[in-house]
Order: sequence, then structure tokens, then C-alpha cells
Amino acid sequence: MVFDFDIVRQATSTANPGHAMASTPAQSDRDLIEAAVSALSAANPFSLLSPGQTAAAADRVSRATLRQPAAIARRFGDFVAESAKITMGTSEIDLAADRRFTHEQYDRNPILRRAGQRYLAFTRSVHELIDDLELDAKSNLRGHFVAGLLTEAVAPTNTLAGNPAAIREAVDTRGESLRDGFRHWLHDQRENGGMPSMVDTRPFVVGETIATTPGEVVFRNEVLELIHYEPATEQVRERPVFIVPPQINKYYVLDLAEKRSLVEAAVAAGQQVFMVSWRNPTAEQSEWNLDHYVAALLEGIDVALDLTGQPNLNMLGVCAGGITTASLLGHLAAVSDQRVNAVTFLVTILDWDVPSTIGTFTSGPAVAASIQKSQRDGILSGEDLGRLFAWLRPNDLVWNYWVNNYLMGKNPPAFDILSWNVDATNLPAGLHADFLGIASDNTLTKPNELEVLATKVDLSSVTCDAYVVAGYTDHITPWEGCYNTVDLLGGNTEFVLCKSGHVQTLVCPGDNPKARYFTNPDRAADANSWKEGATEHTGSWWGHWLTWMDERGGELIDAPARLDSDEHPSLGTAPGQYVLG
Repeated sequence: MVFDFDIVRQATSTANPGHAMASTPAQSDRDLIEAAVSALSAANPFSLLSPGQTAAAADRVSRATLRQPAAIARRFGDFVAESAKITMGTSEIDLAADRRFTHEQYDRNPILRRAGQRYLAFTRSVHELIDDLELDAKSNLRGHFVAGLLTEAVAPTNTLAGNPAAIREAVDTRGESLRDGFRHWLHDQRENGGMPSMVDTRPFVVGETIATTPGEVVFRNEVLELIHYEPATEQVRERPVFIVPPQINKYYVLDLAEKRSLVEAAVAAGQQVFMVSWRNPTAEQSEWNLDHYVAALLEGIDVALDLTGQPNLNMLGVCAGGITTASLLGHLAAVSDQRVNAVTFLVTILDWDVPSTIGTFTSGPAVAASIQKSQRDGILSGEDLGRLFAWLRPNDLVWNYWVNNYLMGKNPPAFDILSWNVDATNLPAGLHADFLGIASDNTLTKPNELEVLATKVDLSSVTCDAYVVAGYTDHITPWEGCYNTVDLLGGNTEFVLCKSGHVQTLVCPGDNPKARYFTNPDRAADANSWKEGATEHTGSWWGHWLTWMDERGGELIDAPARLDSDEHPSLGTAPGQYVLG
């Protein structure tokens, strides 16, 4: 369940003029919360703030407030003074700074203008009060989080009376928008757990309108299917590329749509591409752990090598798939196995000791509680993760759609990335616990701390060439943490920084005029030093990576006449069966 909030804003900025993304004082903590959320999408699904922790955070703030009446008096006095200015029409609070209040009626209607200003003054006072309290850093951020849940819920734009765009829509449609909104609300109560739907998924059908690059499923075990894509050129590189997507998402973000597919770009460049499609586990597969996934990948690698007649291949690991790939490479290095020639890590964190606040929401009890819950349920539910993400960003991911779907009566936007995002997958309890251990103990950075398939992992013994890709505005896998992979591996490593967020880095077509990326062949002492010496390029990193892959792909040979073989016959066409589960 990966959210790139730049993508979310792109999809929703025009969907709902009555409740666009806000920039209230509370949003100064967005990056911090998003850093904690990275635990989810980068295979570190901490429970973050459980209901109990949320209540505890509220209790801690309440107790601190009672102990500091002077802080209450000061902020209450500020709010009263600002309220007086609002009443007299002399307040300097700029409603236009918050995109929820950009409708022209907030300028023309004094009642609406005063309501909006008073709300923003109240929100500011609440968050300033929390900053005034003598709280430790973790309690402070948790306090802001709880305060945000409350203040964003009471925004006037969440009501019909306080939302002039919704009122105008009701008038113009003679009430039809309200009837449609009620119909949407009923649907979400029945089908979406009471949460407002974020996307209209109807136009996006896997294998028909998305995930359409031609290919054959050439292998299947209980953990994964392996897709071999059809060549698009008369000649191909002899050494194949083997892609490992994250277990927490469906693979097809890498084959999203025509002209928006990394797979399509790779086969068009003459690469022989194999893609892993993970099975969506249920409680029956609760015991699947990192060993199960690495062993399954080794089986798939052997099939790809058999089909191409090669002694080794190139790998690409994405997010949690990158963590799994690194673990596999550590195992292969320990047993002196040369099946992997080169590797690409795409938006992958291997070193969790990064200068971020990812640990702000993490504590021993939180990790223990998260593991206990997944072991009890057998899985970490994809639907639960979706709800958690939504309530971590309630204005963007709950109330925005509440207004759009219910007050405005409009359908949620039809957007392929959001459709992929809600196509939720589960994480088995065993793998969940292993990922938590990797992240909380940072075991991939400590030689011989992590054991995979009865071997000790030491990433410095991984000496194959590596290509590491990060997104500069990625709050899910912070780029500084991705850069640290350069120092963990023992071979020649090239680092590329894209001027984009998490999913925008994955889906970066070559014709995107806004795409930018940075390169620097010099190995710097730290990420920021590397950035200072980097050169900015126009266009997508895809082309740069494909050139790097060509240099490690071997000779050009005639494209294979068939994708399968007698030993590994086709099990059906792409996208296969597992992606539908």
C-alpha cells in the first residue's frame, strides 16, 4: 500500500474544488508523518498509532495541558483576540493560503469568510498549544497527529452549510447532487467499510486496460508466478532482467498502462524481461517468512536462466522487493553463487538508520503489538493498511473524498495509480515479523546479523555492479537513506536521484517533459555532498538506466521464437492468475 502524495494531489486537485488539499499549520508535520508511513510501503509495517496509542497520546497532551495553565491562558487569549479581529473584519488570516477556502464566496460572503478564518485561528491555536507544552519529541508529534484528526474533522468545508461549492452544486442540479451523494454514501457503507471511496476503479481492468504488455506465465509455485514478456525487437540482450516487485503491492505499477510502463520501455529497448507476480497470501500462509520468499525467487531465477540459456542474470528490486533482493544477494554471496550479474535497487531502503523521524511513531510496544496482531490474524491486512493510510492524512484522504463524493455528489476520480493502490494485498505474519526485525534492528547494515536460508548476510560481500534509484521528494523511502546503499554494497554502485516522489519515480515515462534526474559518478561521503556535486538532466531516468543495462546485458542475439519451453511450458498469458487474487 504505497501512497505518493504528489500523485494523490495530482488526481484530486481538480476533482473537488470545494475541498482541495489544505496547507494549514498542522501540515508542517506532514513530512514527519509520511516518514513514519514509509514503514508500511517499504516493508516495515509498524502499527504506528494504534487506537490505544492514540488515546494515550491524547491523554498525555491533556495531562501536560493541565500542568501548564499559563500555556492554555496564552493560547486561549491569542484565539480570543484573533476572534475579535475576525468579528470586526480586520483579521489578516489569509483564507487563500488553505485551498479548502479558495471558493469565491469566501471573499464575498462575510459569514463564510469569518467561519473559515475562525476555524483556521482555532486550528493554529491548538497546534501552537501543543508546541508550548513540555513534551518529548515523540509525544509532541503524536499530539499533533491526534489534534489533526480532531481539527480536520470539524472543518466547515466538511458540511453542506459551510461549503459554498456544494451548495451551488445542489442548486444547479436541483438537489440531484445530494441524492447522488447519499447513494455514494450508502455504497461506501456496504462496500468500502464506511470510508469514502478514493478512486473510480471501473475503467481499470487488469489485463485489459492496465498490465497489458504481452507475455506468458512460464512458472508458478505457491509463492509467485513468473511472467516472461514478449520481445518487441528482432534482437535482444542475451542476459535477462528479473524484476522483483514489493510484496505489499501488486506488481503492475511497473506495467501500468501503455506509455506508462517500465516493462514496456525495457522490452522496447531490447531487454528480455521476467517479472515476479506475488501470490496474495491469506491466513493459511501465515508462516511464510523471508526464507520462503527468497527460496521462491531462487526457483524463479533458475527458470529464467533455463529459458534463456544463460549462467546469470540482472535483477531489479523495488521497495520491499528490494529488501528481499538484497537478502537473496547476501545469501548467494555467502555460498559463492554467481547467478546474479548486476542489480538495480529502485526506491529501496536498506539502511534504516537515516536522518529522518521514521522512528517517531515506533516503539518496542508498538512493534510487539504489530507482530502480535499479524500473528493472531495470520496476515497484515491490505485493507487495514489502506484505512491506516487514510487516517494518517485525514484531510487529503478522507475528508477530501467525503466532500467530493457525498456533498458534491461526484464520482471519485478515475486514475490508474490510485486504482492500483486500492488493489490491496496482504503480508503474511512471518514475513511481516522478519521485515520488522530488519527495520527496527537495522540488520542489513550489520554483517552476519541477518540469517537467510541458514546463511549469514553481509552486504559488503555483494560485489556485483549496482544501480540505485531514489526520489528527491519521496517521503516513503527518503532519498538520503537510499543513498546509503552505496556504502553497504561491495561492488561498483551508481546512484541516480530523480526529481520526483515515490510512485512518480516508478512511473516516469520517457516523454514526461517535467521529468528530471541527477547523476554524479563520484562517491561522496554523504548524500548531501553527492547532491551538491551532481549534474541535473532533463527527461526520465529510464533511458539512463537502460543504457546502463545494455552495458551489462551481454551480446545482442535473435529474439527467442517462444517464451516458454518444453521443460517450462506456458501456464497462461500475462498477467496470470495471482495478480487477480
